Amino acid sequence: MPRIPDRFIDELLARVDIVEVIEHRVPLKKAGREWTACCPFHNERSPSFFVSPQKQFFHCFGCGAHGSAIKFLMDYERLEFPDAVEELARTAGMEVPREGGSEHARDDFGELYAVLEEAACWFQRELTQSPAAQAYCTQRGLSADTLRRFRIGWAPSGWDGLQRALGGNAARMQLLEQAGLLASNEQGRRYDRFRERLMIPILDRRGRVIAFGGRLISSAHPAREDQQAGIPARTVQPGDGPKYLNSPETALFHKGRELFALWQVRQLASTLQRIVVVEGYLDAIALHQHGLPQAVATLGTATTPEHTEMLFRATPDVVFCFDGDRAGRGAAWRALEATLPRLRDGRQAYFLFLPEGEDPDSLVRKEGGAAFAQRLAAAMPLSEYFFEHLAEDVNVATLDGRARLAERVRPLLARLPDGAFRDLMQQALQARTGVSSQAPAATAPARAPARRASAVRRSLVREAIAVLLADPALAAEVAPPWSFATASQPGVALLIELLELARARPGAPVAALLEHFSGRSEADALHKLALIDFPEAHDLRSEFLGALAQLTRQAHAERLDQLTKKLQQQGLSAPEKSELQALHAMRRHGQA
Repeated sequence: MPRIPDRFIDELLARVDIVEVIEHRVPLKKAGREWTACCPFHNERSPSFFVSPQKQFFHCFGCGAHGSAIKFLMDYERLEFPDAVEELARTAGMEVPREGGSEHARDDFGELYAVLEEAACWFQRELTQSPAAQAYCTQRGLSADTLRRFRIGWAPSGWDGLQRALGGNAARMQLLEQAGLLASNEQGRRYDRFRERLMIPILDRRGRVIAFGGRLISSAHPAREDQQAGIPARTVQPGDGPKYLNSPETALFHKGRELFALWQVRQLASTLQRIVVVEGYLDAIALHQHGLPQAVATLGTATTPEHTEMLFRATPDVVFCFDGDRAGRGAAWRALEATLPRLRDGRQAYFLFLPEGEDPDSLVRKEGGAAFAQRLAAAMPLSEYFFEHLAEDVNVATLDGRARLAERVRPLLARLPDGAFRDLMQQALQARTGVSSQAPAATAPARAPARRASAVRRSLVREAIAVLLADPALAAEVAPPWSFATASQPGVALLIELLELARARPGAPVAALLEHFSGRSEADALHKLALIDFPEAHDLRSEFLGALAQLTRQAHAERLDQLTKKLQQQGLSAPEKSELQALHAMRRHGQA
């Protein structure tokens, strides 16, 4: 897939004004050199959300939300990175370039979106012509408003109805095949992939049709017509074929990265309190129709890490709703494993298991939306399900059983991000087993302490980084090789990476440099250092070069000590002796 070049991100963030971007969505008030508001990402009475026009980023001292104008659009409007860039570029009158792909490829994507939209409209029209499909919709309790809102349609019988309606020429036929709407037999003859199925469009995060799910409603199939068309029986969908048939993976559709009805859910409000994840399209649609419009569905695949990240970007609470049978509980555990690494503080996951023989569609139609909402409210917290599942075949009354449980739990706890939830889960493990609650430290990602910038203790490395973020142009004052690179202070590698980034992207705003580290464990610490507000009269250049000089002296002193010890213990090579002499000379001249 083509990528957006860094140089364009730099130019975009330098051209747009983050104050203007945010003020269109959140009322801001001037506060000195910054702007402030009540945070749009958590409930608060007094403002703790600040926007810096100088550095072109925002920060909330209450919940810790921070980032550039791109990150704000991603969080506020729940967009993916490319979509947020496209939206920001549109407001700035800029065209988003791509690297690693041709402009022709981009045009093909536009044509793919267009042909999928045409197919959705055609399926919708066909539904009005099919009494059998309409009867099925009535039987399932699907109202006219629901059919319209989810754009539900019908793929009629026959092997070439869609081709005749939308094909027209070779190029169009190729597009239909690329969109996953056509399949081919062993002789290379194309035929409609979906036939005699209720058609449910799958939308992307911008509401565009990218694929379809087809629901079989009858055991009857036009086998004779298929045979006359030269389609072997094994290449068509027989009457006892899959109940649901999804579009294949295409340039636009990757089922492990998409969730059905997420676009509809996102249109509800700027802030969602909860999303319910179910397994089937009609399960999600039924919950929406019965007054629970927070339901999404996976697309015939297990819950993936990409799914959980999308969900938690949209809401702090996620309820996974599965059948209570063995398959449902297996799916629930896979969802839990995908969720663990994303349970930062403030995020919560719950699990609801339905009575045997019921699914969300059947149960909500039987007992109503209010009763189903009560089930959701009583869903099992992840922590409870976690220990219940792992201990189901363990006798925790015995020493051996407790040891077995601890061995199962500890590697999973190591996947949790640092924070209060991880600490409490470790305490819960110790309460159940008596085993040390500390998961192996090496597996835990490092996180910066959540403190205001003014309270951050600054080492020499932090001092240099803070000054560099205040004035990235200072990177041009120094050049590799970095004489301080061997200093043992934590963060030296990060300082070097930031220096090289600022040198490679001269003129890039601070927000663009921070965007480079988005999603990495160092991002929070860098942002806190970027918040430090130096007085206008402060000599940033002298402080920066002074910090690097002192780091260099430390590196030289450490190397001098290493070589001296080696000389005493085992002797030095000729190059090492020369290096030792040079370091002694530098020390005599006050350079080490």
